[in-house]
Amino acid sequence: MAMIRVLHNPRCATSRKGLEYLNSKNINFEVINYLSTGLSRDIVKEILLKSNLKPIELVRTQEEYYKKFLKAKNFNEEEWVEILTQNPKLLKRPVVIGKYKAVIGIPVENIDKVL
Repeated sequence: MAMIRVLHNPRCATSRKGLEYLNSKNINFEVINYLSTGLSRDIVKEILLKSNLKPIELVRTQEEYYKKFLKAKNFNEEEWVEILTQNPKLLKRPVVIGKYKAVIGIPVENIDKVL
């Protein structure tokens, strides 16, 4: 298994830029198309632990589902983990996960924190 994993949405330009950035640095990494494979509770918890972000910081608040059902509501961490596993489209991308650190690759230079 590659030391670096990238949660990637091939239809997202920002996510594609993240992959291009890693490729330009000749980094070996594993691409996970999380919209096809889904998100496990374990991987969401790993992202939270390694990124030191709050769950809401992983959420794409411009998504219609968020605006319709989640906006202005309070959820605890476990509830957010469940929401993200049930609605992977809400996850900001790309998420780059290394051995000790995880970041959202916006801007792409954030990825350097994992390398």
